[in-house]
Amino acid sequence: MASWSDRHVLVAGARRTGVSVVDVLLHLGARVTVADGDQAQLDALGDRPVARTRELAALPDGADLVVTSPGFRTDAPLALAAREAGVPMVGEPELAWWLGDDPAVCPDGPPRWLAVTGTNGKTTTTTMLEAILRAAGEDTVACGNIGLPIVDALRAGHRVLAVELSSFQLEWSPSVRPFAGAVLNLAEDHLDWHGSMAAYGAAKARVLRGDVAVGGLDDREAAALLIAAPAPRHVGFTRGAPEAGQLGIVDGWLVDRAFGDGVPLAATTDVVPPGPPGELNALAAAALARAHGVAPEAVAAGLRAVAPGAHRGAVVAEAGGVRWVDDSKATNPHAAAASLAAHPRVVWVAGGLLKGADVGELVVEHRDRLAGAVVLGRDRDRVRDALARHAPEVPVLDVGGGDDGAVSDTDDGMLRAARAAATLAHAGDTVLLAPAAASMDMFRDYAARGDAFAAAARVVAGGVGPDGAASPPDPQVTTDGTT
Repeated sequence: MASWSDRHVLVAGARRTGVSVVDVLLHLGARVTVADGDQAQLDALGDRPVARTRELAALPDGADLVVTSPGFRTDAPLALAAREAGVPMVGEPELAWWLGDDPAVCPDGPPRWLAVTGTNGKTTTTTMLEAILRAAGEDTVACGNIGLPIVDALRAGHRVLAVELSSFQLEWSPSVRPFAGAVLNLAEDHLDWHGSMAAYGAAKARVLRGDVAVGGLDDREAAALLIAAPAPRHVGFTRGAPEAGQLGIVDGWLVDRAFGDGVPLAATTDVVPPGPPGELNALAAAALARAHGVAPEAVAAGLRAVAPGAHRGAVVAEAGGVRWVDDSKATNPHAAAASLAAHPRVVWVAGGLLKGADVGELVVEHRDRLAGAVVLGRDRDRVRDALARHAPEVPVLDVGGGDDGAVSDTDDGMLRAARAAATLAHAGDTVLLAPAAASMDMFRDYAARGDAFAAAARVVAGGVGPDGAASPPDPQVTTDGTT
């Protein structure tokens, strides 16, 4: 690779990761142009010595590399322009992978990557992995899609990286080969971005090209990716009793038969969040840590140190025997199914951007536990139609929202949803926000959606509106499932 001082790099996207990319490239002496459609993001770069443009369909003169935010699709105008000009276009993880060999960034050599991907459970697993590595005394940090840019983890000098990678990031990272990588599961998600389930799976499978490939055996698609992985060592994990080369559960214990002969690692009671999804996440994290050489006692200590993440099944209000639970992170049907399975009787709050996914199978699987449903967001009609086809006996309230494309962090739409849910819920029920869809039709992100739900739940559970006035009359169910 030529000296960075001889390179002109276009950084596409000026949010947190883009700014970190800009800073490391300036540190290396590169000439940098930053492109972002939002002038406020460009202005936020302050006095950094970079060129700035809002042009997102063409390359600036002389650019010989594009580092893109993961949101740019491979058929976006900028990607097509780069391809036509013969200019490489990569993501921040790919750049970080290159910089591991650059003594100006990593004077002690490249760190070891332990990578996590999958449709659901990535952040929980990565958080568990970081905690286990810390318990083992490693100089580690969780980074990547979890929030901290990988280039920042490099510059901080961490030696073992717990890296969460999305399918978008992996699509733009052709040479990344973690020492050990795990695919947790694979279900319909982001099909509007990848174009097909096969392309989505191929992106996820890129984490399985290092020394150790780890895969969820209880998920058919993930198990198939593990079988096909080019890594020399394959390790599976399952909630059943493990065979040789696997991690699993025996008599309430996580047990390792891949890196030990039936070694107990931790009690299932040490796992937070509890239940099947959390146990599978813990097994995946343990497999990656054990691949790195972590001792069994560190696995237990790390898992005990993990606190549940926000918007992942948190109880946000309780009144009249009804619990209100925020699982806004359930942004696809697979995640929503796991969330629904944790509660015996549910008023389901669902809808948003389905991204090409189908919710029919989800409804069929969990219709017997539905006391009612409240749908909102742009694709709410698809959720409502699935309920009408597969669970016609379930009352459904449609509270609108998301049709005009306006994004707001106010809780007006969620307050309507909470009030509607309250009319369907009885003592012993759980009002569960598990949308099975992305949030950007109505909210900035899933966290803003979860915050709005929590605020609305507390208002409704208290029986008063946000201004102290009495709550309005209950919405009524019509024969077509609307209010």
